[in-house]
Amino acid sequence: MAKASETLIKSAQTVLTMDDDRRELAAHDIRIKDGVITEIGENLTTDGETVFATGCVVTPGLVNTHHHLYQTLTRAVPGGQDALLFGWLQRLYPIWSRFGPEEMNISAQIGLAELALSGCTLTSDHLYLYPNGARLDDTIEAAKEVGMRFHPTRGAMSIGESDGGLPPDSLVEKEDAILKDAIRLIDSHHDARDGSMVRVGVAPCSPFSVTRELMRDAAILARDKGVMLHTHLAENDEDIAYSLEKFGCRPGQYAEELGWVGEDVWHAHCVKLDQSEIDLFARTKTGVAHCPCSNCRLGSGIAPVRAMRDANVPVGLGVDGSASNDAGNLVAEARQAMLLQRVALGADAMSPREALEIATRGGAEVLGRHDCGQIAVGKRADIAIWDVTGVHSAGSWDQAAILLAGPTTVRDLFVEGRQIVRDGHMTSINLESVIQRQNTLAAQLADAI
Repeated sequence: MAKASETLIKSAQTVLTMDDDRRELAAHDIRIKDGVITEIGENLTTDGETVFATGCVVTPGLVNTHHHLYQTLTRAVPGGQDALLFGWLQRLYPIWSRFGPEEMNISAQIGLAELALSGCTLTSDHLYLYPNGARLDDTIEAAKEVGMRFHPTRGAMSIGESDGGLPPDSLVEKEDAILKDAIRLIDSHHDARDGSMVRVGVAPCSPFSVTRELMRDAAILARDKGVMLHTHLAENDEDIAYSLEKFGCRPGQYAEELGWVGEDVWHAHCVKLDQSEIDLFARTKTGVAHCPCSNCRLGSGIAPVRAMRDANVPVGLGVDGSASNDAGNLVAEARQAMLLQRVALGADAMSPREALEIATRGGAEVLGRHDCGQIAVGKRADIAIWDVTGVHSAGSWDQAAILLAGPTTVRDLFVEGRQIVRDGHMTSINLESVIQRQNTLAAQLADAI
């Protein structure tokens, strides 16, 4: 898909910039050239393409900081629908062990398209199992096809059932092979430049699925290569109990002990962080991927996002895997984040604009992407256009408060200046064909169990 030399987004009703001054601009235009925002103003003209945004709210593209894209093939699986985290995993591991390269690629395309239609322009992914020849490269190829800015992480599990772990032995790997493949992936795909479409991270699955040695070695490797670190941490009460029993300390202490804190680290969930751990993350600028719908779905609890934000912990949003959500709509996730803080702490605990900031600028900062997450001159042209003339916004007195009244899908979406959603439809892939193939693969998996 060719990138137009210049595009002008014209006559936006409101632009929520999320810039350093958090400006909200009425009746403004945005000029895009070579993947970058080059001008914001009124009554701009262009010889390139014009996209009219009359009756629309324009925001930075949303940023998803935690996902397991492969799980879009296993939504709403009977036997896992009402299980807690550990039981849910034990139900799904045997199904996931049947995946291969095609399952990884097709499920990633579906998950990425679902995110794009909900306004997401940049997503991470945490792939920690590689059965039957599957590789992280399968999802990287999917992101290229969809046109999404991508931060895949090389996950891993090394403690199987025979060693007291949760996953079946068939899904764990030797730790030297894990590190070797991480090096291959970083050398092959990681691009640290501004505007990069792919950055690779290192991401052992969780403290209860890998050894202390792998956690430490992964941190050393990531810092040697200049890439980021990611894992699950303090997700629920079982997680805390495991850490206290096996490691003799809380998850935050364990992370600090192994070098898993700092601006180059972000942890998923962190539902059960205590105040000392929040203070640790604030002091070290360790990031958090808050996954509210998944935390509700698995009964894990309400993460202390208000306390984290007040302490200046970097916080972004994550949809988590589609088997524990079971959706991947990022703007709906932002609404849920806002509502959970309100139900826990009161109606004034989080505004719709703060939740949207977490979903845009906040997520970009967590992923180390200071070139994204804002509508400002010099930032990358990752832009979502929301039509507020429809039924979801009818009667709204503040149409820029889209997390209160909608919509929940974008009209148009630009990534690096390329329009990958136009009038609510994907332009980069034949989505109907991909859906059909996904449903066929899901049926084959169900028949085989």
